[in-house]
Amino acid sequence: MRHRLAHRKLNRDSAGRKALLRGLATQLIEHGTLVTTVERAKELRKVVEPLVALARVDSVTNRRNAAATLYSKKSVGDLFNKVAPANAERKGGYTRILKLGFRPGDNARRALIEFVEPKAIKAEVEAVNA
Repeated sequence: MRHRLAHRKLNRDSAGRKALLRGLATQLIEHGTLVTTVERAKELRKVVEPLVALARVDSVTNRRNAAATLYSKKSVGDLFNKVAPANAERKGGYTRILKLGFRPGDNARRALIEFVEPKAIKAEVEAVNA
């Protein structure tokens, strides 16, 4: 039975699972969208949503707490300067998961996870990458 299971194991030990989710969160914040498996996307949402809520109030303490989860300083800056202002009016539900079908090769269920307000974030990312 699956009663009271807090999270998925994702076929990893706790350190590997934490590293995977930190890496996915960093990439999602830097790029705005991410294609992964449905299970990983659902677990990633549990990491990213609190980070965006934390980033809505810009303080040194909040930046340090976000930096403890994310891998790069650039992603911390992107979180506070691009993602949080784009979602300032939203109380929660900062991400959406769209199911894409099955991955050829191993038939895993794929999903696209992105921020609900991606237009402002994508414009910023394209301006930086141009």
